[in-house]
Amino acid sequence: MTQDNNSPFDAPESDDFEIDLGLPEPGADLDEVEIDLGFADGEAAGDELTLDLGAEEPEEVEEPADSAAEEAALEELRQRLRREPGDWYVIHTYSGMENRVKQNLDSRVKTLGMEDYIFETIVPTEDVVEIRNGAKKTVTRTVLPGYVLVRMEMNDESWGAVRHTPSVTGFVAHANAPVPLSLDEVEKMLAPAILAKAAAASAGPTQRNRRVEVADFKVGDNVMVVQGPFAGVHASITEINVNNQRIKALVEILGRETPVDLTFSQIQKD
Repeated sequence: MTQDNNSPFDAPESDDFEIDLGLPEPGADLDEVEIDLGFADGEAAGDELTLDLGAEEPEEVEEPADSAAEEAALEELRQRLRREPGDWYVIHTYSGMENRVKQNLDSRVKTLGMEDYIFETIVPTEDVVEIRNGAKKTVTRTVLPGYVLVRMEMNDESWGAVRHTPSVTGFVAHANAPVPLSLDEVEKMLAPAILAKAAAASAGPTQRNRRVEVADFKVGDNVMVVQGPFAGVHASITEINVNNQRIKALVEILGRETPVDLTFSQIQKD
């Protein structure tokens, strides 16, 4: 995305099992040591073995959605976008200043008498289930951190009113010319908040599925295993299953990195 500086008009699982490490005789070649995990004879283990040391998987965070209400809300959004005047543009802001920019711009529009040219300012948001310290909490996040949408008629005066709003660093532009969004792009950005509102207004406890994020860990983190057979061993996270609160990680066994499957409760950051 290019920011402008000048006006464009100017220019498997198991709870318990034993691990028989089969310690070798003195002088034995460690490359030939086998790890017996209690598989039945003839059971194929594949080229790579993953040790599952976690408890039974909890149910995924899935809540039924009222698809009819959602579709009606989306259709209403589409109709509104088609009939409203002006084009939608994206302005870039300082990080974390999205809501402040919206307040400042809305205030400037009234002060400068630009209501006929700048119609609406929106910070697109979505509800996310955040997992922190094993607890789940629904939080509202911006869909586009560092960006704000503005519906406006573009001219010298409206461009200047937006561009010189405190904490605005520029329009998303091409060759210094602000580029309007298509209605499909606007719909995708506004849809999460519209659907969340429709779900909250629908009768009964039904709610729309939400994206799940893990605040404690990310892929690549080095962690310490604190529970289970590998307690005290360092591991490196290779995959995170946010819905089931499980991770896959690599631990060193007999000089080799071996993938293991663990729950969030079995690890902590180094």
